[in-house]
Amino acid sequence: QVQLVESGGGLVQPGGSLRLSCAVSRSMVGAYAMGWYRQAPGKQRDLVAVISSGGGTNYVDSVKGRFTISRDNAKKTVYLQMNSLKPEDTGVYYCNVKYPGYSYWGQGTQVTVSS
Repeated sequence: QVQLVESGGGLVQPGGSLRLSCAVSRSMVGAYAMGWYRQAPGKQRDLVAVISSGGGTNYVDSVKGRFTISRDNAKKTVYLQMNSLKPEDTGVYYCNVKYPGYSYWGQGTQVTVSS
C-alpha cells in the first residue's frame, strides 16, 4: 500500500501564492504519472496538472501560466506551485500517483482564495 500525504493548503487572498506538497511513501521511480486534482464545492474532481515520468507536463487551461507542477524523486515528493491565485481556484486539492495497474490518492488539502 502506498500513502500520499498532501500539505500546504490554506486561506490566501486573491493574487497570492501557495505551494502544495505531496509526500509519497514509496519510490516514485516506477510511477508513470503524478498529478494534482481539484474538487470545488458541489462539483466533480477535475485534473489541474500532471507530470509524467519523463518530465513532461500538462495543465488545464485555467491555470496555465500560473501553476507549476514538479517532482523530486529523491524526496519522494510532488509539488504544485500556485501563483496569482483566484477565487475560482478554491477547492480541495488531491494528489494522485499512478503506477502500472495502480492509482493512489491522498486525503486532500483545502485551498481557499478569498479576501
